Formats: sequence, structure tokens, C-alpha cells
Amino acid sequence: MSRLCKLIASVFYIGYLPVAPGSMGSLAALFLYYFIKADPLLMGICIVLCLILGLLTAGKAEQLFGGKDASEIIIDEFAGMLVSLYLLPATMGYVVAAFLLFRFFDIVKPRPIKTLEGLSGGLGVMADDLMAGVYTNIILQIAYRVL
Repeated sequence: MSRLCKLIASVFYIGYLPVAPGSMGSLAALFLYYFIKADPLLMGICIVLCLILGLLTAGKAEQLFGGKDASEIIIDEFAGMLVSLYLLPATMGYVVAAFLLFRFFDIVKPRPIKTLEGLSGGLGVMADDLMAGVYTNIILQIAYRVL
């Protein structure tokens, strides 16, 4: 069971990469996004499944990896990146902007993202990245409607 938990929390072991595992998790989400971007219902289902899997595995993975939101746990970045792109035009410009904004919010953690990170267990791991994805999506939705 711990192997399955590590597999899911690290998104098929991508989280074990030695350089920028959070960014690699966000990039991995773009691979899935490529195949589901045309179907908002399917994308919504994938987001919900990623969030559920993250909530179920991230807390246990923290214990297995030995630390609060250990760098190997990237299911949160994976799900947050998908949230960032939800219901946006599937253009290169929006994908790049979403990636950069999401990584900015995930790294800088303005309020209340920083506060959410302090929640315990899988909820704390997932909530801050979910909120970073929501911030990103809101900014890009506004840009899409204004520009």
C-alpha cells in the first residue's frame, strides 16, 4: 500500500527527480491537459480525481517521505496546474501564462495560500496548491474576458 501511495503522491515517481520536482509536476499536468483540454467535463472529472487522490495519499506520503509536504509529493502541483487551466482557451499563450503564474503563486505563497499550507495532513499539502491554481485561473479568466 505504501508503494501505491508513493506512486500516486509522486505522480508516477516524477517527484523523485532531483531538480525542481514541483515544476516537473506542473509540467507533467500539461501532458494530461493536452489530451483532455477539449472536454471541460472530462477535465473537471480529472481535476476532482486528482484532488481526491491527493487528499487520500499526501498525508500518508508525508510520513513515508519523512517531512511536511516533502519535495517528492507533487500530486498537489499536478492538480493545481490543471485547476489553473480549467475553462481557459487552449492556446500556447494561456498555457505558458498559467504555468508561470501558478509557479509564482506556489513559490511566493501570498495570503491566504500561506495560511492554507499550515493545515495538517493531506489537506495542507493540497489546499495551498489548489488556491494557487484558483488565483491563476481567476487572473487569466479576467485577462481573457478583458483582452
